[in-house]
Amino acid sequence: MVDFARRRAAKALAALAAAPLVQGCGERPRAKLATFTGSTMAGSYTVKIADAGRMSAAAERALAQEFFTAVDAVDRGMSTYRADSQLSRLNRHGADAPFRLSPELADILGKAQSVSAASRGAFDVTVGQLVNAWGFGPDLEAARHAVLPTPEELAHLRAHVNWRSLAIDARAGTLTKTYPDTYVDLSGIAQGYATDRIVAALEAHGLGDYMVNVSGEVRARGTNPDGVPWRVGIEHPDDRAPALQYVVPLANHALATSGDYRNFFERGGRRYSHEIDPGTGRPVTHRLASVSVVHPVCALADAWATALFVLGPERGRAVALAQDLPAYFISRAADGVFVESLTPAFAALGGRSASQG
Repeated sequence: MVDFARRRAAKALAALAAAPLVQGCGERPRAKLATFTGSTMAGSYTVKIADAGRMSAAAERALAQEFFTAVDAVDRGMSTYRADSQLSRLNRHGADAPFRLSPELADILGKAQSVSAASRGAFDVTVGQLVNAWGFGPDLEAARHAVLPTPEELAHLRAHVNWRSLAIDARAGTLTKTYPDTYVDLSGIAQGYATDRIVAALEAHGLGDYMVNVSGEVRARGTNPDGVPWRVGIEHPDDRAPALQYVVPLANHALATSGDYRNFFERGGRRYSHEIDPGTGRPVTHRLASVSVVHPVCALADAWATALFVLGPERGRAVALAQDLPAYFISRAADGVFVESLTPAFAALGGRSASQG
């Protein structure tokens, strides 16, 4: 995982990374489409509402502010790039006393811990010190990747990477660390969580036909202006030129993608991905290029995409099958060709390869 501000910088290429492309469907919209866009968290967001026919200009302006506020609140509360964020304060907090959490931070940490437990630690928000050690955290750009961490340094850091070391007291709204220097990194779940916060604002206004895309993590409900489900495209994992790989209809669900080919560096002919395996303390080395997950909750789709990517093509698919997750894997074959693999739950969604037209 990588700090979510930096991860968004990669995914802010919108459809240009291992993130989904949102496409319209049909030629003649039958309903008014209201579109809202903005920039935040070093990335961007887009909200499309298909049932906005009777919405006034003043109502649209008020909604636009609500969307920005929802996403900006995630950045202000959960970014390690901001020294004043609540997450940064938590990371500076010792283990001598409980830390009081905001309801939002308690919520996202609870969701993160549920995926950590189900994935047996493949998803682990306490991996932050390792992310920083490999140069993918909030360090100065000039210092990134200057010196690779030694095995001794990694062993020391790994000793404090354990999602079970975070004890959340839901009733008291507090978190207690086992280790004082545990550094929490929410990059693998925060942008999905921001998508869900925008959805909450939409549904509070009774809006039911929409698509929300926060730096590549998408959640949709109902239908687009043509009266059919929104279609989301998953990109071919090529770091040279973007191309559409697969298109899936998305109704009342979210889709999140995790990949390794937009945020990486090379040293001595070896490629180092920003996706860190908590078990080894090192960037992943398997042949999986990207994995996409569909889930009713975007934060959980986001976290599961990260977990399955860390696990790799074989173990990740096995866990996806055990959890009955709709998951789509793209792996690199020995000859350089990309090979796709769909779980039955993903195939049942009725998508198609882009080459099918």
